[in-house]
Amino acid sequence: MSTNVVTRTVLTEPSLPEVHSSVRVSRSPLYWRRLLAFAGPGFLISVGYMDPGNWATDIAGGSRFGYTLLFVIMLSNLMAILLQSLSLKLGVATERDLAQLCNESYGRRTSFALWVLAEVSIAACDLAEVIGSAIALQLLFHIPLFYGVLITGADVLVILFLQRWGFRYVEALVITLIGTIIVLFGMQMFLSRPDYLPILRNLVVPSPSIVTNGAMLYIAIGILGATVMPHNLYLHSSIVQSRNYQRTSEGKREAIHMANMDSGVALMIALFVNAAILIVAAAVFHRSGHYDVAAIQDAYKLLSPMVGAAGASTLFAIALLASGQNSSITGTLAGQVVMEGFVHIRVSPWLRRLITRSLAIIPTVIVVALMGEQGTEKLLILSQVILSFQLAFAVVPLVMFTGDRKKMGEFVNGRGLQALAWSTAVLIAGLNGWLLVETFMGR
Repeated sequence: MSTNVVTRTVLTEPSLPEVHSSVRVSRSPLYWRRLLAFAGPGFLISVGYMDPGNWATDIAGGSRFGYTLLFVIMLSNLMAILLQSLSLKLGVATERDLAQLCNESYGRRTSFALWVLAEVSIAACDLAEVIGSAIALQLLFHIPLFYGVLITGADVLVILFLQRWGFRYVEALVITLIGTIIVLFGMQMFLSRPDYLPILRNLVVPSPSIVTNGAMLYIAIGILGATVMPHNLYLHSSIVQSRNYQRTSEGKREAIHMANMDSGVALMIALFVNAAILIVAAAVFHRSGHYDVAAIQDAYKLLSPMVGAAGASTLFAIALLASGQNSSITGTLAGQVVMEGFVHIRVSPWLRRLITRSLAIIPTVIVVALMGEQGTEKLLILSQVILSFQLAFAVVPLVMFTGDRKKMGEFVNGRGLQALAWSTAVLIAGLNGWLLVETFMGR
């Protein structure tokens, strides 16, 4: 038995060894130069917070309930900032990623179960990316949805091409696409002429109907699942180690600070994008009495005529395509982290991408064949609810590990932070439990 324990706790190789410590960190006395060296991982993580799954839940929430669910977006984003901060701190302090620590800390059965759940969350996220990208191709180039789903599998070639150049090029592409999304939705918000006072009120003041209305709660938890993504917790703890910072107490402390700045800025940008999608849906559809706009295709068709600006729908579709392609990059990396961390299986990136894409493409093709395009929006929202149900299985180990002094040393969570982290974990589990009750009681 003792031999088995030793085998599971020996440090073998770093997380994502091909990019580990590969990005040079500036030693300049200028703060902003050092900060720029750490900028990147947070933006890769933020991609998951503005992927096509968010679009489906935000459009459905905005068109049906107006600005009410803005508070859920704000709360989800604050939870995301907290959890991603814990994730990056775990990676820097322990020099292990969350998947590796789970594998080393739990029994084989528990570790295997957590790996399966992590893979399910990645497949659910990839499902949203496949549907979103396919819909964007259909809207922009009139490619049938069925063929668009198949075309999305080719994005693996882009990822492999960039990885050959270096991790910084992957980050540069992601940041460029994020910038594109920000500009396009900034224009959409301007064109939709929203009511700013209700927006501000609903951002900070929750409505009791969020938890009493079963339909609203379902979409709210979908927003939570689309915003706080479980696989991002695994991924962030890994890619934050791509920086070649000094592996000393002082070096790690600066790395955690800089990584938190990077993550905080990136996630605030994600907050803007998510809020903008819901605000546009509320201002354009809910205000005009179109309460049942849940499909992205319907939003595209109605946007230009109702906004009164030619090209508004095209801007919407381009942003959707950028979102879907961006998310596919992080999905590949997250899949690699959990597979290598939990079961120590290393496969070629193209094969890993093929596996995850197949898991997403197969159910999408079945739904499109049986239900047509009308089934895609339901599948999108369902995928985000699935993500939400997986959250607790990543959050609980994360909170436990970052509160363990043996693992974290001087970087262990303080009492206040640990209490806040556990409160977040309980809130996530409680909301999911409430949704189960509402669903089975048919409310």
